[in-house]
Amino acid sequence: MSKRFRTGIGQDSHRFLPAGSSKPCVIAGIVFEDIPGLQANSDGDLVFHAICNAITSLSGVLVLGGIADDLCLKDGITDSQVYLEHALETLGKQEIVHVAITIEAKRPRFRDKLMEMRENIARVMKLSVDQVGISATSGEGLTDFGCGDGAQCFCIISTEESVS
Repeated sequence: MSKRFRTGIGQDSHRFLPAGSSKPCVIAGIVFEDIPGLQANSDGDLVFHAICNAITSLSGVLVLGGIADDLCLKDGITDSQVYLEHALETLGKQEIVHVAITIEAKRPRFRDKLMEMRENIARVMKLSVDQVGISATSGEGLTDFGCGDGAQCFCIISTEESVS
């Protein structure tokens, strides 16, 4: 029996709502205080959305724009963790061996919450924390994300599958 290895990539980005918005800012399932939420039909969790998009590139099943839209628009479910849980079901026999995430945003400050974010991603995806890597950068003001207008996330997922 041999193994087949695959790599999926996903991206997502959202603008922040205006200051004073009551929508919470949720990133990787963690609420960030003192910053407005993200413009989206859902909670706008760009980390979970980027992971969903990476899974789509592995499974061929449209999660955002497909499964998630049905859950949000038809059933009123706005929690991106639910979208991710559905996305994971589309992988079939592919086993996730590593998730790498990078975020570009001037705000919020991620440093103090990186481990909490890794732990939450690992919990939701049923992985160990050492299978989840995450980094964040301000982008030094070179893009709208680096200027504080929104946030962007890229995700790479590595999987393996036993084949006969």
